Amino acid sequence: MESLSRQVASSTCLSRAKLALRQNPRPRETKRSLSLFSRKLKAVEEESTSFVTNAPAHDSARAQQVLRPDDLFHSFTNSPIPEIRQRAAFIRQHARCPHPEHSVSQAPIEPDNPRIPTNSQNVAPRHVDFECPDCGIPVYCSEKDWAEDYEAHLQICDTLRQINEDEHDLRSGRFFPEFEYAGPQMEEATVNMTNWDTFLYTREFEAINSDRSMRQVTRLLTYPLTIGSILHELSPYNIRKGGRLTTEGLKSLSALRYTLHPPRTGGGLGIDGLRPEAPPVRIFILGARAESSLPRNVWVQLAHLFPRGKFHLIFIGPESMANRDDEFPLPPRTASNPFGAIVEDRVWPSMKISTIVDYYHTLHKTGHFYPYDPYFDCFVMFHPGLGHPASSHEWAETVPLLLETKAPIIVTGYTQHDMERDITWVNNTCRGEFDMLMEPGENIFRSLRWDLNDLDPQDISCGNWGVWAFRGKRFVYLSLPL
Repeated sequence: MESLSRQVASSTCLSRAKLALRQNPRPRETKRSLSLFSRKLKAVEEESTSFVTNAPAHDSARAQQVLRPDDLFHSFTNSPIPEIRQRAAFIRQHARCPHPEHSVSQAPIEPDNPRIPTNSQNVAPRHVDFECPDCGIPVYCSEKDWAEDYEAHLQICDTLRQINEDEHDLRSGRFFPEFEYAGPQMEEATVNMTNWDTFLYTREFEAINSDRSMRQVTRLLTYPLTIGSILHELSPYNIRKGGRLTTEGLKSLSALRYTLHPPRTGGGLGIDGLRPEAPPVRIFILGARAESSLPRNVWVQLAHLFPRGKFHLIFIGPESMANRDDEFPLPPRTASNPFGAIVEDRVWPSMKISTIVDYYHTLHKTGHFYPYDPYFDCFVMFHPGLGHPASSHEWAETVPLLLETKAPIIVTGYTQHDMERDITWVNNTCRGEFDMLMEPGENIFRSLRWDLNDLDPQDISCGNWGVWAFRGKRFVYLSLPL
């Protein structure tokens, strides 16, 4: 009976993992596309839930397998998976042909984007309709344009094919042993954070011998590991040459690491063993989207990295409860719960998760989380789109308030261009008011799986590709006249 319940729990986490892998709305997407995505993802969730109910055991999962491991490549239009066929129709309806002779609709919005051609002529834009036979994704309006621009398409064709196969693998119906994560970490065991391979080995994960399985598992674990790899005392980011950490960054992160790696106090369970304990470290995840719906055993991996640390994860954002209405109906806003927060208090003995569907600057002005302490508070923004024209206005009021707290702010980006655009926006908006804690660069624990933007198949990215950090200036030096 215990084995059966464990299999059901594992299958439930698997269904949520599949949903989280697919849920990845970007700031550049329109409200209409997001609503379409929400309806599609809800259907996937219902389908995954019914699968878990009807197939609690491994043998049942294999019986419902749709695709074999050697039969994962199918064109999106002729895919045996209905959802992927619907996705192909969505791409044909909204994506534009990237051929240089067509005027590109994104050009007026992002003139500095290096991916957008500069030699566009006055030819009306066309929707994509032709599927490349090598990657199976609609990419051009006709075979003629595909052939003429084949050299440019060849640069991303292999990656698009990999995305195609990963999407089919996720819905193939196979059992996913890579989603069974390691348990608590012994304090005496040392974690090696040099890269994904050394981390999974030293954390005693089950061996992952397939590149595809590695891509699937890192797509979820990249969120807690991006945070953990920066806050841990054995972090690969340091002040040595190439470590990317600045002097101010060492000061800020040393404070958090002191809290998360407390010294032994000699406390016990009896009256004589009572000792004062520090409050949990609050990690504010702002603009939360897909990361808020991750299976909770994914976030628990963060607690396992810090056996004597305590966490309170706070997801804040208008989309932080997307596709979770059936699981956690939003509570009414009352005097005791003025912002309708959903609190999950039994995620792990040392971890609590709260979700608030509101903007951070609204909460900040009320003093709801006051006071802030650099020893116990940290802000994280996954792909916030600070500098994106469609979303920068939403952060214009929030970022100055974050700088007032003097707490570290960790930011990730989809691509190098996305990250550099965010840094430029912060420099232009808050020049002279912040210190760089970690120089921008590629994230060691980025997702190894690539993602496709359905509104533009040429736009491929991966979760948390780059990471950097900043903080409001703690000291301001004024030059007085002699």
